[in-house]
Amino acid sequence: MSTIPITKRGAEKLKEELHRLKTVDRPGVIQAIAEARAQGDLSENAEYDAAKDRQGFIEGRIQEIEGKLSAAQIIDPVSVDAGGRVVFGTTVELEDEISGEAVTYQIVGEDEADLKLGLINISSPIARALIGKEEGDVAEVQAPGGVRRYEIVGVSYI
Repeated sequence: MSTIPITKRGAEKLKEELHRLKTVDRPGVIQAIAEARAQGDLSENAEYDAAKDRQGFIEGRIQEIEGKLSAAQIIDPVSVDAGGRVVFGTTVELEDEISGEAVTYQIVGEDEADLKLGLINISSPIARALIGKEEGDVAEVQAPGGVRRYEIVGVSYI
């Protein structure tokens, strides 16, 4: 199995979710199943079916997170020294060459990507266009509306 890059913050969030699933959600759904089972006939018991479905989801998510964490390559952006180049974990300040709009993104793993927070997936078109570039370079990104050009204004490892 190949490694999955993830930032230290992203790994902590996955560990917190795993802990919650195991200590809160799993016991809660087991209790719900027991209560539904106590109501008698399981063949027409909607609460029982819903609780069993929820249990299946929780167990599947636990396995998924454990698999991701076992294959994770945790990268702390603060300890990265890429000599000013854009790499995984880098925070990049960009300026759109046409509109002059400034945006800041951090390149992160798939599980922690959230565009609203400025966290973009390493496999997204914009991240792929930025990797390896340095401050002052121009990155061309194929967007749905055509090619967009961004000047890299700043590169930081925070």
